[in-house]
Amino acid sequence: MAAGAAQSPLIVPVRRVMNGWAKFTPEQLRRFHSGIWPETVRDFGRGGMKLERSEGAGEIGRSPGDRPIFTGLERGVINVVVTDNIPMSWDNGRGLAGVTTIHEGYHLCLIALSHAHGHQIPFLSINTCVHELLHALLQDIFESRPTRFKAGRREFEIDWHATRLWLFHDGAAIRESARIYLSRLRSGEARRERMSTR
Repeated sequence: MAAGAAQSPLIVPVRRVMNGWAKFTPEQLRRFHSGIWPETVRDFGRGGMKLERSEGAGEIGRSPGDRPIFTGLERGVINVVVTDNIPMSWDNGRGLAGVTTIHEGYHLCLIALSHAHGHQIPFLSINTCVHELLHALLQDIFESRPTRFKAGRREFEIDWHATRLWLFHDGAAIRESARIYLSRLRSGEARRERMSTR
């Protein structure tokens, strides 16, 4: 057992919302509910963090300008919105598996089941939910429009931390950052929209 897991776990409030407009296949839902999400909970748990989950109904609509409109989100938590595909205005045709952002003051991890997956290759192909939650907990969510070099470096660092969490149950650095992140989340800091993608 990792040293961090022996301590009281750090509670991370997560609201999981399934997009009511999404066209999920039975296989996508099975893979998410029996593989991707349980793997996420297990990894964070072994690293000394408990995802305290609530469930909610919600939808992703579109404005006339194709900007996504979310319903069912809450403030003061990480909203994990599960959908079929990332909205085109955010995805730009890249086929992203996830996006992490602050949208209208809501902290949001958007997971696209058409591309999401569990752990596959250490350092290279990591569980989509773990990866996106780490963008929040490691405070990338507060960075506005990083340079291409910095964004690439942060993607590597996220996958490095995710691999350590997955294989070695090492969550010490994540917990330290997550404590600061959760304090900022509770205070309502950084209302402007910012985005990290994978």
